[in-house]
Amino acid sequence: MNAPNVSGMLMLILPEVVLSVGAMITLLLGVSGADAGRSHRAAMAALATAVVGVVLAIGMLTGAPLAPGTTFIANDGFRWTLTALLCAGTGAAVVLTEAYDRRAGVARAETPALLLLAATGMTLLTAARDLMVVFLGIELMSLATYVLVAMHRTSARAAEAAVKYFLLGAFSTAFLLYGIALVYGATGSMQLEGIGSAVASGAKLPGLLMAGVALMLVGLAFKVAAAPFHLWTPDVYDGAPTAVTGFMAASVKAAAFAIFLRITAEAFAPLLADWHPVLWVLAAATMVIGNVLALGQQQIKRVLAYSSIAHAGYLLVAVVSFSAEGATALVFYLVAYTLATMGAFAVLVALSDGTDRPLVRQDLAGLRERHPWLALAFAVCVLSMLGFPLAGGVGFFAKWQVLQAALQASVPQQTLAIVLVLSSVVSGGYYLGLIAPAFMQSPVPAARPIPAPPTGVRAIAIACAVVVLVLGVLPSSLTRLAQRSAPSAFAGGPTVATTIQP
Repeated sequence: MNAPNVSGMLMLILPEVVLSVGAMITLLLGVSGADAGRSHRAAMAALATAVVGVVLAIGMLTGAPLAPGTTFIANDGFRWTLTALLCAGTGAAVVLTEAYDRRAGVARAETPALLLLAATGMTLLTAARDLMVVFLGIELMSLATYVLVAMHRTSARAAEAAVKYFLLGAFSTAFLLYGIALVYGATGSMQLEGIGSAVASGAKLPGLLMAGVALMLVGLAFKVAAAPFHLWTPDVYDGAPTAVTGFMAASVKAAAFAIFLRITAEAFAPLLADWHPVLWVLAAATMVIGNVLALGQQQIKRVLAYSSIAHAGYLLVAVVSFSAEGATALVFYLVAYTLATMGAFAVLVALSDGTDRPLVRQDLAGLRERHPWLALAFAVCVLSMLGFPLAGGVGFFAKWQVLQAALQASVPQQTLAIVLVLSSVVSGGYYLGLIAPAFMQSPVPAARPIPAPPTGVRAIAIACAVVVLVLGVLPSSLTRLAQRSAPSAFAGGPTVATTIQP
């Protein structure tokens, strides 16, 4: 693959350049001018940067036919579709964090700048075709997110969550980096394509290679919160500021799954028979553990934390399918899940009272009477996570796509599909338990009056719910986009998928 010229390379990383420059400008706006309005100016600059990122990604996706990328950076539909999704999620997170921080009295310019830096790392992950680029993207995303979790410096819960996230995150990164070193030692290459070629031709040090693959899978499993590497998730999601939790549950998870799929498809495809049974067990365990443990939770963010673990299991089913259909299902599911998650967390931000008190199910009581449109938006987004037909909009078709991918694999994964269906049925217990108080109970007087939700927060909640419903009526448009976005490694079909074990 020929190396592109400087201008061509710049075009490939233009979203990352825009996001990182926007982060610097956001910081400058936050320290210049009068004190009043600094954080708002910084948030508006960050929002504009995220919008530009969306426009650039859509332009690359819908413009001229995509030229070949490089051995370092991909230039395919998968990269640009997920870049647009991540930039859109970052823009929504900017609006939600400003509203949440302003209500808590801790609004500052560093928060939107950190969101943009995290987005830079995430978009880099969608494009990475070299293990060093993978490591740089993960570190940039993770370090910015660690700080975002701890931004409310007077909150003991946020500090505890940040320490847990940092320590366990650093531990998982050590696994990943050590695995990268072993894979390089066994294959002599850092590029995903080169690793795949070396493995297919027979690695000189197969024992070293398998140890490296195992360590890398452990590091990636932590990033996507797959069981049994999920234990950090409930505490971190619960202690982090609500808007940051939504950003982590949607965008950070999407970026982690993007690189998970690309590494397994481009680098480790010849080893499918070795790693497939491991991911099969992880997928099944993650679906069961996430849904069962969510049933006993009362705090809303802990419910959604275990819900995000369960969704990681569903997404792992798409990865385990190892086919173009699996890649299509993964992109489709990430879009649907991001919309539903950001919409649900927008409602939680609207209900927050600015204190460190965790929201519980009872805080949703009477939401239909207090804010009928927010109640409706919350119900639609939660039903979409459940995969409920019609009212759940696109969420039903997202799970249907994953099921189809599992059943249409070269060796159909019927058992995994059954686990997915049964665990989704179990999830109805806690999803409907969130909706019921909003529509079937009377409002409970709040200890501290909650101001009217900001316009931006309401707009995000309602817009996400509307798009979820529209895509539920017209899923074919999203299906075509997802099919176009399947990674190039699956363009001709899974050449080694016949080695999958049922």
